[in-house]
Amino acid sequence: MPHHTQLLLVIVGPTGSGKSSLGLLLAERFGGEIVNCDSVQVYRGLDIGSAKVPVPERRGVTHHLIDIAGPEEDVTAGAYSRLARQALFEIQERHRLPVVVGGTGLYLRALLEGLSPAPRRNEALRIRLQAIVQRRPDGLHRILRRQDPEAASRIHPNDHQKLIRAIELTLLSGQPATVTQKAPRDGLQGFRILKIGLSPDRSALRQHINARSARMFEDGLIEETKALLASGISPRSKALQSLGYRQALNALAGTATFADAVAECQMKTRQYAKRQMTWFRREPDVHWLDGFGTEEHIESAAIALTESFLRGEQPV
Repeated sequence: MPHHTQLLLVIVGPTGSGKSSLGLLLAERFGGEIVNCDSVQVYRGLDIGSAKVPVPERRGVTHHLIDIAGPEEDVTAGAYSRLARQALFEIQERHRLPVVVGGTGLYLRALLEGLSPAPRRNEALRIRLQAIVQRRPDGLHRILRRQDPEAASRIHPNDHQKLIRAIELTLLSGQPATVTQKAPRDGLQGFRILKIGLSPDRSALRQHINARSARMFEDGLIEETKALLASGISPRSKALQSLGYRQALNALAGTATFADAVAECQMKTRQYAKRQMTWFRREPDVHWLDGFGTEEHIESAAIALTESFLRGEQPV
């Protein structure tokens, strides 16, 4: 039987699909430690809106890369990859099973495949590009269409963050962002990887997302956001622009009622879940399970897949 130190388990799927629950179950059963792969759970103080598993409910399972940064920081995919790889190798040295759990596709890609050797961020350039957005919201997409039509065809005109990065890559590297991004990457070495994907029924997931979004507000999301602002965190920080917190900010600013904030959070989260599934469906070698990670038959199927994987067999 292959040694545990050669193995890596990855659990992906849309928000609300039960990844955390399934990750805990498998980590408990197979002597594992969880490595977070959610770009909001890395921030301290963002607990309710990021759906972190509370410490008392982690059942003694060690979790990595949760609460590692202040909300004013920007944990890039590159930074995440470096920290996550370090955690994986430390878990490996302890002869434990690393279990990567989360729905941030870019983080996972950076971890497993590495990132292209691209220029670092240029804050002065980004400020100028942000100014273009303020003057003309579609301006960045028009610029990118001239510079790199292929990249422009893949990025939504309203996704200003990705547009800024693509234009930044193009200007700093002197070649289209698409060319830079296709350069060889430094993929993760030393692990056999089993990827398990959760794919609940669309209608059931929609209902679950609606209920969970409403529950976050009922559980104090607005109060949590207010406390973050009171601690000096800027409402423009990247962390507070994430789902739930952005809507809570609107409620606090008086630009949305409580009911409107909940409804917008539900809608935006459903849209995000759809984008996640589109992303992960392109991820190679995922073993998809049609249900929530909290369902008994899904748990049993995931256990069987993992047992097969640990025996050195190729799961089917």
